[in-house]
Amino acid sequence: QVQLVESGGGLVQPGGSLRLSCAASAFMLDYYNIHWFRQAPGKERQGVSCISANDGSTDYADSVKGRFTISRDNAKNTVYLQMNSLKPEDTAVYYCAAENKYLHCSVSRREYDYWGQGTQVTVSS
Repeated sequence: QVQLVESGGGLVQPGGSLRLSCAASAFMLDYYNIHWFRQAPGKERQGVSCISANDGSTDYADSVKGRFTISRDNAKNTVYLQMNSLKPEDTAVYYCAAENKYLHCSVSRREYDYWGQGTQVTVSS
């Protein structure tokens, strides 16, 4: 069974940090572009970041650029999203997703083959 499982969400204060993890099973994520997207109540899904399978190139939404970092550990079949300097507007359910592409990922592309159950991130004092 193909599965992606997110973890690491929680409640943090503004300015705090979280590291989200996305663990894959039944497939090797190194053959897929991996995305993080988020959805807040009443809002459309927003692409946050992605990392390409071929060369590790990355893309970020303007709203998170300079604060978030995506990375992968192929040995652990896991992708991470390090989130620093968190803001209340970052509050959302965060999902990881696998796209059956391997080159030049873009957060504007939202055609996913697999995705997880999501993990809640709440930024509030």
